[in-house]
Amino acid sequence: MRVEIWSDIACPWCYVGKARFEKALASFPHRDGVEVVHRSFELDPGRAKDAVEPVLTMLTKKYGMSQAQAEAGEDNLGAQAAAEGLPYRTRGRDHGGTFDMHRLLHLAREHGRQEELLDLLYRANFAEERSLFGDDERLVELAGAAGLDPEAARAVLADPEAYAAEVREDEREAAELGARGVPFFVLDRKYGVSGAQPVEVFTRALTQAWGERSPLTLVDGGTDAEACGPDGCAVPERENPRAGADV
Repeated sequence: MRVEIWSDIACPWCYVGKARFEKALASFPHRDGVEVVHRSFELDPGRAKDAVEPVLTMLTKKYGMSQAQAEAGEDNLGAQAAAEGLPYRTRGRDHGGTFDMHRLLHLAREHGRQEELLDLLYRANFAEERSLFGDDERLVELAGAAGLDPEAARAVLADPEAYAAEVREDEREAAELGARGVPFFVLDRKYGVSGAQPVEVFTRALTQAWGERSPLTLVDGGTDAEACGPDGCAVPERENPRAGADV
């Protein structure tokens, strides 16, 4: 079974939702049969690379909040993160564009390091003092820490077209599937879970999706055909062309 997760590094509920989903997956009896793929989604597409500002400033401008409301929202998110065992800085974080991070996550997926890089990006954004935005060398460092070749990461960041189509394709698919926000979880392209749901909701979704997978329907050819199996390949005996001939 495949679970696809659309998320953005700038999304605090994606950070929390990932932890909740992973708790559900860890206790799922068929977890070894579940493939998890992370997909790109930008909450602020088109934001200029150098357009970096404090999170609290962004919240007051974008949502019309007062400073006190923005601070209260961050405090609530900090408490939600702490309940999942996640560190979270409620003050002093920056906000910026995440397009380059998503491009690096596609590079990481090709090398089997997507999960590692995503976790490092989340931690850097939500828990560490140094800003994650507008600093290519910071991203190169994190890519290296995730097990990627730093020079390969640097080359991707230097080429604005590298993995850009892959990011846009993920975002197009999200729109087709009806995702209007993130995190957005899709199980076998049949079931969707929106938001940072409680662990029990993810457990129920995994159980339902696993139990309702369609069994393979075989087309009956009327007779058994030759095939290879664990014991090897059955080779039909050839008729002796000289059978019955005089020796």
